[in-house]
Amino acid sequence: MAAWIEIIGDAEAGPALRAALDNARTPHGTVDNVMRVHSLRPNTMNGHVVLYRAALHDDANTLPTWLQETISSYVSVLNDCAYSFANHWKNAAYLIGDAARAAQIEAAIRARSPQDVFDGAELALMRYAEKLTVAPDEMKEADVIALREAGFDDGAILEANQIICYFDYVNRSINGLGVTTKGDVIGYYAD
Repeated sequence: MAAWIEIIGDAEAGPALRAALDNARTPHGTVDNVMRVHSLRPNTMNGHVVLYRAALHDDANTLPTWLQETISSYVSVLNDCAYSFANHWKNAAYLIGDAARAAQIEAAIRARSPQDVFDGAELALMRYAEKLTVAPDEMKEADVIALREAGFDDGAILEANQIICYFDYVNRSINGLGVTTKGDVIGYYAD
């Protein structure tokens, strides 16, 4: 079973679900369980797809794609979400393109110690991601000012914020419904 709730299969899908499944297909033609778990409510699947693509796969994004995926992975570690970490760390490692560097980054984010591999602007983003994920009630304007001082404009700050918030949402959805990677193709950039 890929989740703790019922998932309607493609063969049993009505027109609204079939349309939502078609909209949710990955570049390799599959629908991941993170989307399939919405099968009882195709409207939430459609909303989830729009939010996901806007946060991570929009051509207007300015943060480097490897960094977007690394932020996603770090938030997933902070939320103890194995599903998202498996998928998005695979993406990050692929995009980093240097196995040794990727291994260093993975070890640091798994240890919740991004300062071991990052400094400057990248570390500022990781610190912002951590605080927003684990202590959202403690956020202050100074947290955004620190990102500006690290070199990010407000558009990039918004972009990072939306990636972090998306993963805080989806990690809770996945963990709360027991979604697994059973049957999924792991990673957006499947081999």
